[in-house]
Amino acid sequence: MKIGLVAHDAKKVLMQNFCIAYRGILVNNEIYATGTTGRLVEEATNLPVYKYLAGHLGGEKQLGSQIENNDIDLVIFLRDPLNPKPHEPDVNNVVQLCDRYNIPLATNLASAELLIKALAKGDMDWRATIK
Repeated sequence: MKIGLVAHDAKKVLMQNFCIAYRGILVNNEIYATGTTGRLVEEATNLPVYKYLAGHLGGEKQLGSQIENNDIDLVIFLRDPLNPKPHEPDVNNVVQLCDRYNIPLATNLASAELLIKALAKGDMDWRATIK
């Protein structure tokens, strides 16, 4: 499975800790991430990460393009809802694209854990049938 990771600045450490905790699951999948998030996850877990540009430089658009092409199976987007970003339309676009193309999306730690555990149990295998 191809997993997209994005984390706003206030959530980057949380994303690193999440990826450390679930490294055993992530190692069996392809990880795609916006620039800084990808670098931090790669450093924390020693997992290979395909890195886009930084989110504000177009990384979220790159992720959106993969979603539109049915080339991402799951997105974990740890957002900071209290501090809107100048590139908020790109942020919202990722969420809208996941909704439009039925890509499972987690925007907080609780839903991220549910999705990653579902992935480990094989509950995401339906993604392979629609490709």
